[in-house]
Amino acid sequence: MKIIAYGIRDDEQPFVKDWATQHPDVEVTSVTALLDEQSIQQAKGYDGVVAFQQIQYPDAALQTMSDFGIKYLSLRNVGVDNLNPAKVKELGIKVTNVPVYSPEAIAEFTVTQLMNLLRRTKEYNAKAANQDFRWAPQISKELNQQTVGVIGTGHIGQSAIKIFQGFGAKVIAYDKFHNPDVEAQGLYVDTLDEIYDQATVISLHIPLFPETEHMLNAAAFQKMNDGVFIVNTARGPLIDEQALIDALDSGKVAGAALDVLEEETRLFNQDFSGKTIDYPVFQNLTARQNVLVSPHTAFFTDVAVKNMVNGGLDNNLSLIQTGTADNLVTFN
Repeated sequence: MKIIAYGIRDDEQPFVKDWATQHPDVEVTSVTALLDEQSIQQAKGYDGVVAFQQIQYPDAALQTMSDFGIKYLSLRNVGVDNLNPAKVKELGIKVTNVPVYSPEAIAEFTVTQLMNLLRRTKEYNAKAANQDFRWAPQISKELNQQTVGVIGTGHIGQSAIKIFQGFGAKVIAYDKFHNPDVEAQGLYVDTLDEIYDQATVISLHIPLFPETEHMLNAAAFQKMNDGVFIVNTARGPLIDEQALIDALDSGKVAGAALDVLEEETRLFNQDFSGKTIDYPVFQNLTARQNVLVSPHTAFFTDVAVKNMVNGGLDNNLSLIQTGTADNLVTFN
Protein backbone atom coordinates (compact mmCIF):
# COMPACT_ATOMS: atom_id res chain seq x y z
CA MET A 1 0.00 0.00 0.00
CA LYS A 2 1.24 3.46 -0.91
CA ILE A 3 0.10 6.78 0.56
CA ILE A 4 1.33 10.21 -0.55
CA ALA A 5 0.95 13.05 1.93
CA TYR A 6 0.93 16.67 0.72
CA GLY A 7 1.82 19.89 2.49
CA ILE A 8 3.89 18.12 5.13
CA ARG A 9 5.64 20.70 7.30
CA ASP A 10 8.86 20.22 9.26
CA ASP A 11 6.90 20.00 12.51
CA GLU A 12 4.82 17.15 11.07
CA GLN A 13 7.74 15.06 9.80
CA PRO A 14 8.54 13.28 13.11
CA PHE A 15 4.93 12.16 13.48
CA VAL A 16 4.81 10.93 9.87
CA LYS A 17 7.99 8.91 10.48
CA ASP A 18 6.61 7.46 13.72
CA TRP A 19 3.39 6.42 11.97
CA ALA A 20 5.31 4.85 9.09
CA THR A 21 7.48 2.90 11.55
CA GLN A 22 4.34 1.50 13.16
CA HIS A 23 2.95 0.53 9.73
CA PRO A 24 5.88 -1.16 7.91
CA ASP A 25 3.54 -2.57 5.26
CA VAL A 26 2.63 0.95 4.09
CA GLU A 27 4.91 3.14 1.99
CA VAL A 28 4.41 6.79 2.97
CA THR A 29 5.84 9.57 0.83
CA SER A 30 5.94 13.10 2.27
CA VAL A 31 5.67 16.07 -0.07
CA THR A 32 6.19 19.63 1.14
CA ALA A 33 4.19 21.13 -1.73
CA LEU A 34 0.47 21.71 -1.33
CA LEU A 35 -1.93 19.68 -3.43
CA ASP A 36 -2.34 21.45 -6.78
CA GLU A 37 -2.37 20.78 -10.52
CA GLN A 38 1.41 20.30 -10.62
CA SER A 39 2.13 18.42 -7.41
CA ILE A 40 -0.66 15.90 -7.99
CA GLN A 41 1.46 14.44 -10.81
CA GLN A 42 3.62 12.83 -8.09
CA ALA A 43 0.62 10.77 -6.91
CA LYS A 44 0.62 8.41 -9.89
CA GLY A 45 0.89 4.86 -8.65
CA TYR A 46 -0.31 5.61 -5.13
CA ASP A 47 -3.41 4.20 -3.46
CA GLY A 48 -4.43 7.21 -1.38
CA VAL A 49 -3.76 10.90 -0.81
CA VAL A 50 -3.45 12.76 2.51
CA ALA A 51 -3.52 16.56 2.45
CA PHE A 52 -3.92 19.75 4.46
CA GLN A 53 -4.04 23.25 3.06
CA GLN A 54 -5.89 26.49 3.69
CA ILE A 55 -6.22 27.30 -0.01
CA GLN A 56 -8.73 25.75 -2.41
CA TYR A 57 -8.24 22.19 -3.62
CA PRO A 58 -8.25 22.70 -7.42
CA ASP A 59 -10.82 20.76 -9.43
CA ALA A 60 -8.09 19.97 -11.96
CA ALA A 61 -5.99 18.30 -9.25
CA LEU A 62 -8.94 16.20 -8.15
CA GLN A 63 -9.57 15.24 -11.76
CA THR A 64 -5.98 14.12 -12.24
CA MET A 65 -6.10 12.21 -8.98
CA SER A 66 -9.20 10.39 -10.23
CA ASP A 67 -7.59 9.76 -13.63
CA PHE A 68 -4.76 8.03 -11.76
CA GLY A 69 -7.35 5.74 -10.22
CA ILE A 70 -7.06 7.30 -6.75
CA LYS A 71 -10.44 7.63 -5.03
CA TYR A 72 -9.34 8.28 -1.45
CA LEU A 73 -8.52 11.74 -0.07
CA SER A 74 -7.92 12.16 3.66
CA LEU A 75 -7.67 15.65 5.14
CA ARG A 76 -5.59 16.23 8.26
CA ASN A 77 -8.00 18.93 9.47
CA VAL A 78 -11.70 19.46 10.13
CA GLY A 79 -12.81 21.94 7.47
CA VAL A 80 -13.88 20.82 4.01
CA ASP A 81 -15.08 24.24 2.79
CA ASN A 82 -12.14 24.48 0.37
CA LEU A 83 -13.27 21.38 -1.54
CA ASN A 84 -15.78 21.54 -4.39
CA PRO A 85 -18.51 19.08 -3.32
CA ALA A 86 -19.91 18.80 -6.84
CA LYS A 87 -16.52 17.75 -8.22
CA VAL A 88 -15.92 15.32 -5.38
CA LYS A 89 -19.29 13.63 -6.00
CA GLU A 90 -18.83 13.67 -9.77
CA LEU A 91 -15.53 11.81 -9.46
CA GLY A 92 -16.72 9.46 -6.73
CA ILE A 93 -13.88 10.46 -4.41
CA LYS A 94 -14.24 9.44 -0.78
CA VAL A 95 -13.11 12.16 1.62
CA THR A 96 -12.29 11.89 5.30
CA ASN A 97 -11.35 14.56 7.82
CA VAL A 98 -10.09 14.69 11.41
CA PRO A 99 -13.07 16.16 13.23
CA VAL A 100 -11.47 16.08 16.67
CA TYR A 101 -7.71 16.55 17.02
CA SER A 102 -7.51 18.82 20.08
CA PRO A 103 -10.53 20.98 20.89
CA GLU A 104 -8.71 22.01 24.05
CA ALA A 105 -5.86 23.59 22.07
CA ILE A 106 -8.20 25.98 20.26
CA ALA A 107 -10.36 26.58 23.32
CA GLU A 108 -7.35 27.42 25.48
CA PHE A 109 -6.04 29.84 22.88
CA THR A 110 -9.48 31.44 22.60
CA VAL A 111 -9.59 32.20 26.30
CA THR A 112 -5.94 33.27 26.37
CA GLN A 113 -6.54 35.86 23.67
CA LEU A 114 -9.70 37.11 25.37
CA MET A 115 -7.74 37.52 28.60
CA ASN A 116 -5.10 39.50 26.70
CA LEU A 117 -7.86 41.77 25.41
CA LEU A 118 -9.48 42.23 28.79
CA ARG A 119 -6.14 42.87 30.52
CA ARG A 120 -4.98 45.16 27.67
CA THR A 121 -1.70 43.29 27.37
CA LYS A 122 -0.83 44.70 23.95
CA GLU A 123 -1.11 48.26 25.26
CA TYR A 124 0.96 47.56 28.36
CA ASN A 125 3.66 45.83 26.33
CA ALA A 126 3.85 48.83 23.98
CA LYS A 127 4.24 51.18 26.95
CA ALA A 128 6.84 48.97 28.61
CA ALA A 129 8.86 48.89 25.39
CA ASN A 130 9.19 52.66 25.80
CA GLN A 131 10.05 52.27 29.50
CA ASP A 132 6.66 53.66 30.53
CA PHE A 133 5.55 51.54 33.47
CA ARG A 134 2.57 53.58 34.63
CA TRP A 135 -0.71 51.80 35.18
CA ALA A 136 -3.23 54.37 34.01
CA PRO A 137 -5.19 54.81 31.88
CA GLN A 138 -5.21 51.15 30.79
CA ILE A 139 -7.51 49.78 33.47
CA SER A 140 -8.53 46.19 32.79
CA LYS A 141 -11.70 44.14 32.97
CA GLU A 142 -12.26 40.79 34.69
CA LEU A 143 -13.47 37.70 32.86
CA ASN A 144 -15.61 36.66 35.82
CA GLN A 145 -17.74 39.75 35.22
CA GLN A 146 -18.44 38.97 31.55
CA THR A 147 -21.36 37.32 29.82
CA VAL A 148 -19.78 35.21 27.10
CA GLY A 149 -21.92 34.33 24.10
CA VAL A 150 -20.56 31.13 22.57
CA ILE A 151 -21.78 30.63 19.02
CA GLY A 152 -21.27 27.00 18.06
CA THR A 153 -21.23 24.22 20.65
CA GLY A 154 -19.32 21.45 18.92
CA HIS A 155 -16.22 19.96 20.51
CA ILE A 156 -14.30 23.26 20.54
CA GLY A 157 -17.24 25.34 21.72
CA GLN A 158 -17.91 22.90 24.56
CA SER A 159 -14.26 23.00 25.64
CA ALA A 160 -14.31 26.80 25.57
CA ILE A 161 -17.48 26.88 27.66
CA LYS A 162 -15.83 24.82 30.40
CA ILE A 163 -12.83 27.16 30.54
CA PHE A 164 -14.97 30.31 30.51
CA GLN A 165 -17.03 28.86 33.35
CA GLY A 166 -13.84 27.96 35.21
CA PHE A 167 -13.01 31.67 35.28
CA GLY A 168 -16.46 32.39 36.69
CA ALA A 169 -17.96 33.95 33.56
CA LYS A 170 -21.63 33.63 32.75
CA VAL A 171 -22.02 31.67 29.52
CA ILE A 172 -24.88 31.65 27.07
CA ALA A 173 -24.81 29.64 23.87
CA TYR A 174 -26.39 29.38 20.46
CA ASP A 175 -26.35 26.48 18.04
CA LYS A 176 -28.90 25.12 15.59
CA PHE A 177 -28.01 21.67 16.92
CA HIS A 178 -28.18 21.40 20.69
CA ASN A 179 -25.64 19.40 22.65
CA PRO A 180 -27.25 17.42 25.50
CA ASP A 181 -24.68 18.50 28.11
CA VAL A 182 -24.99 22.17 27.19
CA GLU A 183 -28.77 21.78 27.07
CA ALA A 184 -28.81 20.24 30.54
CA GLN A 185 -27.02 23.30 31.89
CA GLY A 186 -29.69 25.57 30.44
CA LEU A 187 -27.16 27.64 28.50
CA TYR A 188 -28.90 27.81 25.13
CA VAL A 189 -30.79 30.83 23.86
CA ASP A 190 -33.18 30.54 20.94
CA THR A 191 -31.79 33.20 18.61
CA LEU A 192 -28.59 34.98 17.72
CA ASP A 193 -30.32 38.25 18.57
CA GLU A 194 -30.46 37.09 22.19
CA ILE A 195 -26.70 36.50 22.10
CA TYR A 196 -26.17 39.98 20.68
CA ASP A 197 -28.48 41.54 23.26
CA GLN A 198 -26.99 39.88 26.33
CA ALA A 199 -23.32 39.13 25.64
CA THR A 200 -20.39 41.34 26.52
CA VAL A 201 -18.10 38.85 24.74
CA ILE A 202 -18.88 36.89 21.58
CA SER A 203 -16.78 33.84 20.75
CA LEU A 204 -17.17 32.10 17.39
CA HIS A 205 -16.82 28.32 17.08
CA ILE A 206 -18.86 27.41 13.99
CA PRO A 207 -17.97 26.13 10.52
CA LEU A 208 -18.04 28.27 7.40
CA PHE A 209 -21.09 27.65 5.23
CA PRO A 210 -22.81 29.98 2.76
CA GLU A 211 -25.36 30.84 5.45
CA THR A 212 -22.69 31.67 8.05
CA GLU A 213 -20.46 33.78 5.79
CA HIS A 214 -20.39 37.38 7.15
CA MET A 215 -22.79 36.43 9.92
CA LEU A 216 -21.15 39.19 11.96
CA ASN A 217 -21.97 42.08 9.65
CA ALA A 218 -23.00 45.71 10.13
CA ALA A 219 -26.55 44.72 11.11
CA ALA A 220 -25.31 42.17 13.65
CA PHE A 221 -22.83 44.60 15.23
CA GLN A 222 -25.58 47.19 15.55
CA LYS A 223 -27.58 44.77 17.71
CA MET A 224 -24.71 44.13 20.11
CA ASN A 225 -23.93 45.80 23.40
CA ASP A 226 -21.68 48.84 23.27
CA GLY A 227 -18.14 47.81 24.13
CA VAL A 228 -18.51 44.15 23.18
CA PHE A 229 -15.41 41.99 22.65
CA ILE A 230 -15.17 39.66 19.64
CA VAL A 231 -13.05 36.49 19.47
CA ASN A 232 -12.77 34.45 16.28
CA THR A 233 -10.69 31.28 16.20
CA ALA A 234 -12.97 29.56 13.67
CA ARG A 235 -13.05 30.92 10.10
CA GLY A 236 -12.17 34.40 8.84
CA PRO A 237 -15.15 34.91 6.51
CA LEU A 238 -17.57 34.57 9.43
CA ILE A 239 -16.86 38.27 10.00
CA ASP A 240 -17.36 41.11 7.55
CA GLU A 241 -14.00 42.76 8.20
CA GLN A 242 -15.00 46.23 7.00
CA ALA A 243 -18.05 46.10 9.26
CA LEU A 244 -15.75 45.12 12.14
CA ILE A 245 -13.44 48.05 11.37
CA ASP A 246 -16.42 50.41 11.41
CA ALA A 247 -17.61 48.93 14.71
CA LEU A 248 -14.15 49.37 16.21
CA ASP A 249 -14.05 52.97 14.99
CA SER A 250 -17.42 53.75 16.59
CA GLY A 251 -16.57 52.01 19.87
CA LYS A 252 -19.38 49.50 19.45
CA VAL A 253 -16.65 46.84 19.58
CA ALA A 254 -14.15 47.42 22.38
CA GLY A 255 -11.65 44.90 21.08
CA ALA A 256 -11.18 41.87 18.86
CA ALA A 257 -8.95 38.80 18.87
CA LEU A 258 -8.68 37.31 15.40
CA ASP A 259 -6.80 34.10 14.72
CA VAL A 260 -8.33 33.94 11.25
CA LEU A 261 -8.92 36.49 8.48
CA GLU A 262 -10.89 36.52 5.26
CA GLU A 263 -7.77 36.52 3.07
CA GLU A 264 -5.33 34.98 5.50
CA THR A 265 -3.73 32.69 2.92
CA ARG A 266 -2.04 35.78 1.48
CA LEU A 267 0.06 36.00 4.64
CA PHE A 268 -0.28 33.29 7.23
CA ASN A 269 2.45 30.68 7.59
CA GLN A 270 4.71 32.71 5.31
CA ASP A 271 7.77 34.83 6.09
CA PHE A 272 7.34 38.47 5.10
CA SER A 273 10.41 39.75 6.93
CA GLY A 274 11.65 42.89 5.20
CA LYS A 275 8.81 42.81 2.68
CA THR A 276 5.91 45.16 2.12
CA ILE A 277 2.52 43.71 2.96
CA ASP A 278 -0.23 44.83 0.62
CA TYR A 279 -3.28 43.95 2.68
CA PRO A 280 -4.99 47.16 3.88
CA VAL A 281 -7.49 45.43 6.16
CA PHE A 282 -4.70 43.48 7.87
CA GLN A 283 -2.65 46.63 8.34
CA ASN A 284 -5.65 48.52 9.71
CA LEU A 285 -6.43 45.82 12.25
CA THR A 286 -2.89 45.07 13.41
CA ALA A 287 -2.17 48.76 13.94
CA ARG A 288 -4.88 48.97 16.60
CA GLN A 289 -3.98 48.56 20.26
CA ASN A 290 -7.29 46.82 20.95
CA VAL A 291 -6.99 44.20 18.21
CA LEU A 292 -4.94 41.00 18.41
CA VAL A 293 -4.19 39.22 15.15
CA SER A 294 -2.48 35.83 15.27
CA PRO A 295 -1.58 33.77 12.17
CA HIS A 296 -4.07 30.90 12.58
CA THR A 297 -2.09 29.33 15.40
CA ALA A 298 -4.88 28.34 17.79
CA PHE A 299 -4.59 24.70 16.67
CA PHE A 300 -0.80 24.62 16.59
CA THR A 301 0.26 22.43 19.51
CA ASP A 302 2.28 19.23 19.62
CA VAL A 303 -0.79 17.24 20.65
CA ALA A 304 -2.98 18.62 17.88
CA VAL A 305 -0.39 18.20 15.12
CA LYS A 306 0.31 14.61 16.13
CA ASN A 307 -3.41 13.80 16.16
CA MET A 308 -3.93 15.48 12.78
CA VAL A 309 -1.13 13.49 11.15
CA ASN A 310 -2.13 10.18 12.72
CA GLY A 311 -5.81 10.80 12.02
CA GLY A 312 -5.23 11.60 8.37
CA LEU A 313 -3.01 8.58 7.78
CA ASP A 314 -5.25 6.23 9.79
CA ASN A 315 -8.29 7.33 7.82
CA ASN A 316 -6.53 6.90 4.49
CA LEU A 317 -5.28 3.44 5.39
CA SER A 318 -8.80 2.44 6.42
CA LEU A 319 -10.17 3.68 3.09
CA ILE A 320 -7.55 1.71 1.16
CA GLN A 321 -8.14 -1.47 3.15
CA THR A 322 -11.93 -1.38 3.54
CA GLY A 323 -13.31 1.35 1.28
CA THR A 324 -14.65 3.27 4.26
CA ALA A 325 -13.51 5.02 7.45
CA ASP A 326 -14.98 6.32 10.69
CA ASN A 327 -14.55 9.94 9.64
CA LEU A 328 -16.06 9.77 6.16
CA VAL A 329 -17.38 13.19 5.08
CA THR A 330 -20.87 13.36 3.61
CA PHE A 331 -21.46 16.18 1.12
CA ASN A 332 -25.03 17.40 0.68
